[in-house]
Amino acid sequence: MLSTLLEFTLVLGLMTGLAVLMGKWLTRVFTGDRHALPERCTFRLLGIDPRESMGWARYGSALLLSNAAMMLLGYLVLRLQAVMPINPLALAAQSPDLAFNTAASFITNTNWQAYSGETSLSNFSQMAVITFLMFVGATSGVVAAAGFIRGLSRSSSADIGNFWVDFTRTLYRVMLPLCVIMALVYVWQGMPQTFASQALATTLEGAQQQLIVGAVASFESIKHIGTNGGGFFSMNAAHPFENPTPLTNILHILSMLLIPSALTYTFGSMLLQRRQGWVFFGTFLVMFIGFLALVYGAEQTGNPLLTQAGANQTLSIEQSGGNMEGKELRFGIADSSLFIATTTAATTGSVNTMHDSLTPMGGFVPLAQMMLNCVFGGDGVGFINLIQYALLTVFLVGMMIGRSPEFLGKKIEAREMKLVMLSVLAHPTSILGFTALAALWPDTMASLNNLGPHGFSEVLYAYTSGTANNGSAFAGLNANTPFFNTTIGLAMLIGRFFTMLPMLAVAGSLAMKKTVPAGAGTIPTATPLFMLLVVFVVLVVGGLTFLPALALGPLVEQLQLLSGQTYN
Repeated sequence: MLSTLLEFTLVLGLMTGLAVLMGKWLTRVFTGDRHALPERCTFRLLGIDPRESMGWARYGSALLLSNAAMMLLGYLVLRLQAVMPINPLALAAQSPDLAFNTAASFITNTNWQAYSGETSLSNFSQMAVITFLMFVGATSGVVAAAGFIRGLSRSSSADIGNFWVDFTRTLYRVMLPLCVIMALVYVWQGMPQTFASQALATTLEGAQQQLIVGAVASFESIKHIGTNGGGFFSMNAAHPFENPTPLTNILHILSMLLIPSALTYTFGSMLLQRRQGWVFFGTFLVMFIGFLALVYGAEQTGNPLLTQAGANQTLSIEQSGGNMEGKELRFGIADSSLFIATTTAATTGSVNTMHDSLTPMGGFVPLAQMMLNCVFGGDGVGFINLIQYALLTVFLVGMMIGRSPEFLGKKIEAREMKLVMLSVLAHPTSILGFTALAALWPDTMASLNNLGPHGFSEVLYAYTSGTANNGSAFAGLNANTPFFNTTIGLAMLIGRFFTMLPMLAVAGSLAMKKTVPAGAGTIPTATPLFMLLVVFVVLVVGGLTFLPALALGPLVEQLQLLSGQTYN
């Protein structure tokens, strides 16, 4: 237990130190005036005027239209995979519904996979579609945060920056250098990095075994730094080629948390309010530690029904080590729990453990974190989601105690709150609406491998993961059907753009307002009390919204487990 606590403390301490370093670099990227030579060449090639000032509508339109164009390009390549180069295994093209789901998944930074990577995609598709979309999707999220923070920092101005400048700088100065360095480290640790599609090995019995290989190391670097999460192999980060050593496991975790945590420091630096940035970092950290403790406790306790069957020595030994079903022995309960909490907090979707095998309360944690969607969150969008709750907190507290709702010296009025609520409501509307539709759809039962509340959790998890742009799955659901491919694809797009764009509008609205000095009626927001208030509002709003659905899934499953009821 002590060694586990020391490991958790060390990882969180490293994350904090890296957040400061990365936060300083992101601040320089977002605020610098000079353009590097590759950036100038890109502007000239694409006909971009880097001096153009953009309001939130122009900035958001550029983001939306560029993402739509890249999604269409990815869809076309997937549909034409059979005639594309670097396909020595002659893999067929994806069906229309699966190609739509895949293209939507990777452009929205979700990386939900209704296919098996090593048997469905050629190396060309892995690089030209999947890796490409992972880079541009993650970059778009960070760029949205750059425009958002810049809008909050300005006064009496419609300008929140230039989307193309932010995108090019983030891609060239952040994503590419970090991923090159991390890919080299991963190659050192034993990950394959090759254009070859397979390697043949001779077993001890003399048989020939085919091993699928490819550009795995470069894939894994953007997969985690970009909070993407899709696996080169169907077993994702549980596969030894994707996660060969304990060091790579820790690097995966730190990579997922790197940019989401660093943006809090960047926010404080750009607004010259470092204390406010640390308050938001603390908000992330408090929620993360709570969920980590819950999943670790649940998995370490294990299944009480197996404990009751202590007469069987094998079962008794298994329970002494906690619930090891679906986990890698080389990682154990502690590293698996830390990975579970991280991948759904940072909405990455990478897994080194099969979530379908978690205990009911262990499965509750990834579901709850994705439903809240602001426990660190994905690159860029997680921080935006947290600010939406901070604005909601300011408004609610102001109304309760009769103080003027202000945030960072700006009046929070009806327009801002309408936009905030549009963003807040889009998330549960997508999750609960599509889950209800799937529950009524006649073919859903044929896609389920489990009955009862766990089967419901599998469907709920799929739409929660899609809408939260996470991409992990309970794995007991066959989602590769026209219905699930289409509806989960739509959920991804709603979860990405129906939450991001309204908050960009909020930033644009606040940028045009004058900054007013704090008065006696201003609610201080750079305090530990405000941090706890934001955590409270997040949990209450999330609880009131999703508790009925959770009660039908993991909560009732836990109660039935304690009462001894099982499903065959």
